[in-house]
Amino acid sequence: MRLNDQEMRNAIYSGPFVTALKALYSNSQNPMQQKWGSYVKGDPKRQEVLQTALEWASKGKDNIEGYMAEHRKDGNIKPVTVYFDSVIDWVSSVFPTLYSEQCGLDWGRLYECYHNTPYNPEYTEAEVARLMADEYVTNKKGIFEYVLGGCRDTRLLNIRLFDKHTIKTVYERQTQEAKAKGVSNCPLCAMSSNDSVRKHIYRPSEMDADHVSAWSKGGSTSIDNCQMLCKTHNRAKGNR
Repeated sequence: MRLNDQEMRNAIYSGPFVTALKALYSNSQNPMQQKWGSYVKGDPKRQEVLQTALEWASKGKDNIEGYMAEHRKDGNIKPVTVYFDSVIDWVSSVFPTLYSEQCGLDWGRLYECYHNTPYNPEYTEAEVARLMADEYVTNKKGIFEYVLGGCRDTRLLNIRLFDKHTIKTVYERQTQEAKAKGVSNCPLCAMSSNDSVRKHIYRPSEMDADHVSAWSKGGSTSIDNCQMLCKTHNRAKGNR
């Protein structure tokens, strides 16, 4: 079997540091593997749990080799184990309920970004459960970082967009009504004091489908909550 990256690193930087780490993280009989497996993806026998522990402790996969070279002769692995346990304990305290989507996330990076932020586990639990059940959220793995970040960056959730039929229907209806009133088919442009902007009719390719009531504030991805805005106004609107 071909050696993977971490197996090759173990061979290159062999010594008391690697030996002690392997005894802990590469031992499939270690009872802690069950707990770790809820957050760390990989086979301990293939050194994948060990790689994650080193990645977290060294603050990034690109730093692993330098970290191993620096500590190669160390017999003390406590800096790695303490950091690894701190990340796991933090995740389990912020998100007490286990979801399969938690496994394999970049918890080391998220710990560095958010572990000093106070969280109410009852709130995080409720938000995760709500978002897991939301049919419009197509990236369930992004829920955890979304909640940690204060539920602001909806890009993490990959919200299901309006379908082509809805967009076409809303565009045609909105444009017909705008022409009848002699105003722009972008409702925000229609309020402009500039006459040329106020009366401008946009082509479909010049407009974006927008949630009238933002999805993050409870608005659904349905035809009743869809409006067409010119690209400039849609991008300016953001999450308001």
